[in-house]
Order: sequence, then structure tokens, then C-alpha cells
Amino acid sequence: MPYPEGFLKNRSSYEPGKYAVITTEGRVINVVPGISGCALSILASPKLGANFVQMVGTVSTEGKTTVPYGQAENIETFLFVMDGEGSLDVTVDGHTETLAAGGYTYSPPGKGIGFTSKGDAPVTILLYKQRFIPHPDPEMRRPWMVSGSIRDIRESLYDQMENVFVRDLLPVDEAFDMNFHTLAFLPGGCHPFVETHVQEHGMYIYQGQGLYLLDEKWLPVESGDFIWIAPFCKQACYGTGLERMEYIYSKDCHRDEAV
Repeated sequence: MPYPEGFLKNRSSYEPGKYAVITTEGRVINVVPGISGCALSILASPKLGANFVQMVGTVSTEGKTTVPYGQAENIETFLFVMDGEGSLDVTVDGHTETLAAGGYTYSPPGKGIGFTSKGDAPVTILLYKQRFIPHPDPEMRRPWMVSGSIRDIRESLYDQMENVFVRDLLPVDEAFDMNFHTLAFLPGGCHPFVETHVQEHGMYIYQGQGLYLLDEKWLPVESGDFIWIAPFCKQACYGTGLERMEYIYSKDCHRDEAV
């Protein structure tokens, strides 16, 4: 890394118990046991205040897991290939899918996710895990493996707004206690209202830029930024710039709250 020019600076922002914006400046590479040939940064964990672990980074042409990531009782995992010219073989419980940019796999509790680069070119991935909350009905089916690509999912209008688009990556089914979505704003597009809700979000912007309301602050955000939003933190977004802004985000759902 070259010696810095001028003052050190970093746009990252953190309000404990409310939100965090973690930009590309200042990230460090973390050693993750069971993963080799990858340069990954842990962006969210319970140490931040999140109820999940999320990391992003690059898988080299020799990158792979030596043990399935997140293979522990009641832990569910998710992998998303954000960009890159390469591809990965992603394995869940003996079943393998090949994913390129836009591809994703959800692994049900206890199975974990294994991956191996095809050796064609590096890719950038998002890797996520959280503790599964069982459905209160013991007869409810457990969640199942899901693989796909956002490029094969037709976008829907978000709350009937003509310039905001959403995709559901996982089935909208009570067997699942979480979902991942993509949300895209054309320049000038925005949320229809300022949201305040029980759901927690971890979101990664992979295209464009915007202004995000977090608690009482409007903060500029752009491609490469990670945002954690705690339950009940006020939130809303405007897409700005010359291209559409798009991000992928997690959401807890289909469960009551514990007392």
C-alpha cells in the first residue's frame, strides 16, 4: 500500500445501537479459518450490534473453503457473487451449483456452504450467516437450499413506485425466517416514506450512489459501502448520480418477537 497523500480520511460512520456505514477506506483483510485463497473483510457481527455475520471480498482463482462455511447447528448461510469474470462451484450438503456474477445460494440450518473457484478469474462475493429461528408450528417444513441468479428474476415495482424496483431472492414462505432482496433506485427515486420497523438490515451497495437517512442524518453512500441498520432506526433513501443505485440487503421476517 503506498504512503498516503495528504490527511488520512474515512467516510465510515457508526452510531452504536442504531446504524453503521462502513466504506472501503480502512477495511482490513481478516483470516477466516476454513477459507483459503480469499481476501475477505468482516463488516458486521454481534460486536457491531448485528444479529448476523457478513463479510465481503475477493475469491482468487485458487480460492476455496476447506470446511463448509457456517456448518453448525441452527446456523443458516448465504453466498452472493457480486461481480467478476470468474465463477464458483458452490456446494450445499453434497449438491453443487456453478455461480457467476449475480448468482446466489442459500444453505439451510446446519448444512453450511462450500465453494471452490473454477480457476477462470477472480470474483467478489458476499458471505453471510445467522442463527435460524424455528417456526412455532413443529409440523412446518424446514427451509431448503435455494440457488439462482438475480439476472433471472424479474424486478417488481416497489410500493407502486415507477422508479424503484425490488427482487425477492428467497421464497416468501413461513418456513424461512429471513430473506434477501435487491432494491434499485433510478436517479431521483426514493422510498415512499421514512421507514421505522422491527426488521434489521445488512445491505451492500454494488452500483451507483445515493443519500441515505439513518436515524437523524442524511449520509452520502456509494458502490462498495456496507450499511447496517438496527431495528426501529429511521431509514430512507434517494438515488442520486447518473446511473441507478442498487444494493442487496438481508431482512428478518415471518417470526414473532421474543419476550
